[in-house]
Amino acid sequence: MLDIGFSKLFIIGGIALVVIGPERLPKVARMVGTMLGRAQRYVADVKSEVSRSIELEELNKARQAFESAAHDVQRGAQELHQDVDQALSSMGQSLSAEDEAQWNLDPHVTPVYVRAKKNWRVKRGAIPTWYKHKAGVRTHVQSGAARVARFRPHRSA
Repeated sequence: MLDIGFSKLFIIGGIALVVIGPERLPKVARMVGTMLGRAQRYVADVKSEVSRSIELEELNKARQAFESAAHDVQRGAQELHQDVDQALSSMGQSLSAEDEAQWNLDPHVTPVYVRAKKNWRVKRGAIPTWYKHKAGVRTHVQSGAARVARFRPHRSA
């Protein structure tokens, strides 16, 4: 860009001192500094706006690709659902009334998930006592006062 070194800045400062004068030079230098700061902020704002617009375009492209992929998956799922319905309907026609009664098939009944009961007391009881003592697992409930008394240092008489 501009190849201005220290020697060239020194020459420009000397010329400015002669042309502007020593009384107005600090004011002019301050004004030039504020103008340069404003210009740098303006350039930074423009760069950030450009990068935001580029990111927005990339996000829009990614969103469109994601929506098209979701649409393709939905279309594939619908086709699979139709194929399964056709296969089930053809199988359903081959079943006789006796088979339906035997298997108690009802197309409108949905299976219900029943959560398995897990008894944590049985699980804890399955751990050997020697392992509980070694691992520091508490086997009995202890009150706060008993805990304090247990860990209080002994007083020497």
